[in-house]
Amino acid sequence: MPSVEIVKLKVHADARGAVFEPLELQLLSGWRNVHAVISEPGAVRGNHAHLRGTEISAVVGPALVRFREGGTIRDEAVPAGEVWRFRFPPGVAHAFRNTGTRPFVLVSFNTELHDPAVPDVERVELI
Repeated sequence: MPSVEIVKLKVHADARGAVFEPLELQLLSGWRNVHAVISEPGAVRGNHAHLRGTEISAVVGPALVRFREGGTIRDEAVPAGEVWRFRFPPGVAHAFRNTGTRPFVLVSFNTELHDPAVPDVERVELI
């Protein structure tokens, strides 16, 4: 079974703000859902596992990313100003908490379409 992959992404920052590329060229195809999330300080997103889909999420820190893989819970703290990309295989529960004082951004890609009639997620309370 594939495991969670974590990659620290390159962030280009200047006085105007920052920009990052969540996926490299070799990863740009095959995704059937793309969504961006803006979360307020202290807010939690995720708390689910995908039944069929693989999900890649680029997380702008500061954030706590918690996931359960093979019965083991892991916490990763994404530092302020950094962007980390997580690849979650099907069945790996994951959640994100904004640990900062300002809204944070999360960009996710999934191999499954978002279809409320045939959901690909099951709720798993991690945070």
